[in-house]
Amino acid sequence: MQKTKAALWEFLQGLGKTFMLPVALLAFCGIMLGIGSSLSSDAVTDNLPFLKAEGFHLVFTWMANTGLVAFTFLPVLFAIAIPLGLAREDKGVAAFSGFVGFAAMNLAVNFYLTAKGVDFEDEGAIKHYGIADVLGVQSIDTGLLGAVAVGIVVSLLHQRFRTQRMPDALAFFGGLRFVPIISALVLSVLGLLIPLVWPTFNGWITAVGRGIGHTGVFGPFFFGMGEVLLRPIGLHHILVAMFRFTDVGGSGAVCGDNVSGALNMFYAHLDCAGSPNAAVTDATNFLSQGKMAAYLGGLPGAALAMYHCARKKMRPEIKALLVSGVVACVVGGITEPLEFLFLFVAPWLYAIHAVLVGLGFLTAAVLGIFIGNTDGNVIDWLVFGVLQGTATKWYLVPVIAAVWFAVYYFLFRWAITRFDLRTPGREEEPNGDDDQDAAPEGTEEPARELVAGKYDAVAILDAIGGAGNIRSLDNCITRLRMTVRDAGQVDEARLKKLGAVGVIKLDGHNVQVIIGPQVQSVKDAIATMIPVG
Repeated sequence: MQKTKAALWEFLQGLGKTFMLPVALLAFCGIMLGIGSSLSSDAVTDNLPFLKAEGFHLVFTWMANTGLVAFTFLPVLFAIAIPLGLAREDKGVAAFSGFVGFAAMNLAVNFYLTAKGVDFEDEGAIKHYGIADVLGVQSIDTGLLGAVAVGIVVSLLHQRFRTQRMPDALAFFGGLRFVPIISALVLSVLGLLIPLVWPTFNGWITAVGRGIGHTGVFGPFFFGMGEVLLRPIGLHHILVAMFRFTDVGGSGAVCGDNVSGALNMFYAHLDCAGSPNAAVTDATNFLSQGKMAAYLGGLPGAALAMYHCARKKMRPEIKALLVSGVVACVVGGITEPLEFLFLFVAPWLYAIHAVLVGLGFLTAAVLGIFIGNTDGNVIDWLVFGVLQGTATKWYLVPVIAAVWFAVYYFLFRWAITRFDLRTPGREEEPNGDDDQDAAPEGTEEPARELVAGKYDAVAILDAIGGAGNIRSLDNCITRLRMTVRDAGQVDEARLKKLGAVGVIKLDGHNVQVIIGPQVQSVKDAIATMIPVG
């Protein structure tokens, strides 16, 4: 039972992590689309006539067109990224097989509908099946869910058949070459089943989305709170993806096309002229505008409170830590470096933080703020708020952020002093003879090159339990994700001294070490010291 639970945790952690590759591209493409569409719109060019020049117009329309890459091909990007991320070896073959499986599935759907005599132009059939053009094929638009299913199936097939041996006469088709072949066959068969089950399944998803829609502003409240509460265990990516890319986050007509998912609807609106309809504004309540109260105001206020509550002689030492956390939060929309400074010392304070984030979503929805995208940082505020004009009500964000700054500052300062919380700079002072991370007496630890000028990868690996303790190693935006032989060998205290923000032991084998924005460099350095195979 414990092994099954550990395997499930590892799988869900890995699945959530695979979402980051297409989502990172999506965030960038969203900025390109936002800048390009806003600076080429009539509303902006009428006020700034020089932007009507052909050169400017071509550049901005090119930017908007480039931004459509991730939005237009989002499902297939997930179908490729999931097996790529879940595969431990031969990742290129896994990614290639993901595309093959996705194409095979949709061609099989087209075959079934054609054989059944379905009229692809009939409105009733289109609505019943969800018929849409998918990579140039008339198929059923299964969106993110279909892409995730393809990615999971292909990753399992890759794991099982990557070393498949064939008889001598068929040896050419064995090994890695067999993975895309079996992926095409299996997904083609599964594609025949989709027209039978998708209308019912999609009806359930739509019902969930409508139910959430009927909760009004409390839907975004629970979404924002839930994302924060799931963040420590790394499953928030799955929740967020459901709202961004499926009917759970909303659906409706946008510029004549039926679109599902909050982020999909927002991007579709950016790509066409006109004011957003009610369906688009309701869906956008689940996007970055709701985060801005906490990200641009609240968490910086908490950081200032932690700085003021630190012992005066420790303030210079923690200043860089807090400043880097604030920059990551405000500019990058990455909150873990600040959140994990108080999560472990006061989980109840983290729960209050989750409620305040939810209230930020609720407040933005009540006030009618219309700023989308994914990150909730100052870039989103500028590109999707300020540049889009006063209709977005971007001018309310600094006011809300200032209120949240004050609330977080006084709440955190009160909590830290009242309950003597061991936030940075308030830890117990070590004894004078307690040599932290010192080498054995009579020896001197050799100087080592630091990763990103700060992290000692050799020492971090040793604190994890050495190369022999690591079964698998990966990373997401801010944390190392590991499966280890024995989580008891992971020295949490030493990892924190080496620069880690926090350590999460999900069970006896699954461990996460929160590093921060430089985690990719740390992971790459550690990976070079782990034997392959």
